[in-house]
Formats: sequence, C-alpha cells, structure tokens
Amino acid sequence: MEILQLTIAGVAIGCIYALIALGFVLIYKATEVVNFAQGDVMMLGAFVAFTFAGLWQFPFWLAVIFAIAVLAVVGALFNRLLLRPIIGQPAFAAVMVTLAAGFVIRGVATMVPGWGADTYALKAPYSDGVIRIGELAILSDHIAIIVLTALLCAGLYLFFKNTRVGIAMQATSQNQLAANYVGIPVPRINMLIWAISAGVAAFAAVLLAPITFVHSNMGFIGLKAFPAAVVGGFGSIPGAIVGGLIIGLVESYAGFYLPEGFKDVAAYIVVLLVLLIRPSGIFAEMRRKKV
Repeated sequence: MEILQLTIAGVAIGCIYALIALGFVLIYKATEVVNFAQGDVMMLGAFVAFTFAGLWQFPFWLAVIFAIAVLAVVGALFNRLLLRPIIGQPAFAAVMVTLAAGFVIRGVATMVPGWGADTYALKAPYSDGVIRIGELAILSDHIAIIVLTALLCAGLYLFFKNTRVGIAMQATSQNQLAANYVGIPVPRINMLIWAISAGVAAFAAVLLAPITFVHSNMGFIGLKAFPAAVVGGFGSIPGAIVGGLIIGLVESYAGFYLPEGFKDVAAYIVVLLVLLIRPSGIFAEMRRKKV
C-alpha cells in the first residue's frame, strides 16, 4: 500500500510538472524560444484565480475559466509586445527577455494590493477529501489533478489533430517559412500558441494551489518542470508529459526512501543521467522536419 500511495502522489505532482513542461514545449516547437518565465506565468495564474475565487467570491469553476482567459490574454500580449519586436535577433536576446519578464512578473505580484508577499489558501470543491480503498488512503486532490490533467491533454490532442487552427499550429511548428507560403498567418498562430501555453500554466496553477499555497515564489516550480521537458525531449509534446511524470515519481520515491535533501536534487540527477544516455531526450524527434 505504501508504494501505491507514493506512486499516486508522484503521478499527481508529476502532472503539474507535465503541464508546465507542456507550455515550454509548445512555445519552443513553434518559435524556438525557451520561455524561462513560464513558472512565473503559472504563479500569476494562481493569484488571478485566488482573486476571483478568494477575494471576489466567484464560484470556483467560474474563477478557473476567468483565470485561464486572463492568462491567455497575458500570454498573447507577452508574445506581441516583448517577443515579436526581437525577431531576427540572437537567441540570447529572447532568453534574457523571458528571464527579465519572469522577475518583473514576480516583483509586480508582490506590489499588487491583496496579493503582496503573503501566502494564501485556494480551496477547490474537491479539496481535503480522502478516498479509502481498504488500507489505501488517497487524497481527493491527487485524484482530481490526475483526472483533470488527463482531460486537458485529451482536449489539446483533439484540438491539434481535428481543428484547422490546430493543424495550422502543427504546420507552423514544422516549418514557419513553408507555413507562411501556403497562407498560414504565422505571427497570429505564434501569438495563439503563447496564449494557449499561458492558459495551460494557469490551469496547472489552479490544480497546484489547493495542495500547496498561493505565494509569489511558487513559480520556482518551473525549475522542476524544465528538467521534465529536457528528459522527455524538448521538442516532444508526449515527451513533456512523460518527463513530468518521471520527475514526479522520482521525487516522490526519493523523498520517502532516501535521506533528507535527495528529493530536492532528484530531478536534476535524472536529467544528468538521461542526457548521458540519450542527450536529445527520451522522445526526441529524430526525423526531418516536413516541408
């Protein structure tokens, strides 16, 4: 029973890592930019959800929808105002822009009235429950995280495979120049991808907040999601999900079976091992891009 409980807990936190890593991968596939502000975007989503649900007393699920919508707009503006003007500049410029944006988001969050540097609780309707199966006790939060993550991933899969916009996004991620030649509005598609990435980060924040707290430093979880994206293969969407689950499980087992402190470095040890064995990641796309 012990190993099963650890596995469920590891899969749950791994789902959070997977969603944040998914944001990294979506943006990188489309624009070849690594968004180091992704964790802070998630933090902003948690505060927006807390504002709607905690401060303004909106129904929880309505607050979730509004938080995702607000963060989607933030993601689109991020792309339009900060990234598009530096197109054609060295990749280092984009790295510095996203790093700086992350610091700005974190700093601004601490100055917003009602937010600040304090810690807040955001309770979901499914929080604080326990599901008992014989001697096995499972937190309802963990089950909800796993189920909701699976539903979101299924929805994104159907969106990318069966809609014109989703197919246009796939074409753009394969070859932006060819996509532009066949009439796909590449800048608009890229902006939409940034919006979806930010919306997914907000969804991850809403899942994470009930089992932790809402605070200005919760965006540092992005430092664990980044290894998840690397482990899975930075250009692979399935790899981001699998990488997140691997990191979550390793952390869960390390925190219980290994001496104190190993849990904090377990993700990076896994990255080092994977890079030594398969430098491009587990699910790296080895085929040539389609034209």
